[in-house]
Amino acid sequence: MPADIFALDEAYTAIERDARALAAGLTDACAEWRADPSSWSVAECLDHLATANRVYLTAMGPAAEAAVARGQRRRGPAVPGLLGGWFVRSLEPPVKPRFKLKSPTKIRPRSAPSFSDAMAAFLKSQEEVRRFLRAYEDFDLAGVQFPNPFIPGLRFSLATGLHVIAAHDRRHLWQAWRVRHAAERAVAA
Repeated sequence: MPADIFALDEAYTAIERDARALAAGLTDACAEWRADPSSWSVAECLDHLATANRVYLTAMGPAAEAAVARGQRRRGPAVPGLLGGWFVRSLEPPVKPRFKLKSPTKIRPRSAPSFSDAMAAFLKSQEEVRRFLRAYEDFDLAGVQFPNPFIPGLRFSLATGLHVIAAHDRRHLWQAWRVRHAAERAVAA
C-alpha cells in the first residue's frame, strides 16, 4: 500500500477509534441530549457523519468507476489540490466561527435518532469509505474529478473527497465530544 493511501487508511482508523472512545460508557440520555433545540446531540453528530459520508461516496463512485474503465492508473500521491487542500483545512477542528456553515438539507441528521442506530450507521459508513479507498488505491485519485454533491459546478478530485471525509469526520467528532462533556455535566446536575 502506498504511503499516502496508508496515511488515509490510518486517518480513518483513528477516526473510528475516536468514535468508539466517544461512545464508550455513554448513556443514551447523554448521547441524545441537546443543549438547546437548535443544537445537535452526540447521536445527531454521528448520524450527520454517516449521511454525509454516504452522499460523498455516492457522488465519487461514478467517477472512480469511469477511471477504472479508462484504465487511469495511479500517477502520484492521493493529495488534494490547492483549492481542495484549502477546503479540507477549513473543515479541521477546532471549528473556527467564520467557517461555521449550516449543513445542507440532504445531510442533516434525522430527527432524534437513537444513539445505537446513529453509531451503527456511522461505523458502517466508515467501512464503506475504507472499502472505496482500497478498491481504488491503484487509480489516479488525484487526477480524477467528481462533481461536489453540495456545490453545483464545483468539482473535486477523488483524493480531495477522501480527505474531506476525514476532515469532516474529525470536525463533527470534535463537536460530539464537546456535546458529550456538556451533556454529562447537565445530566449530573
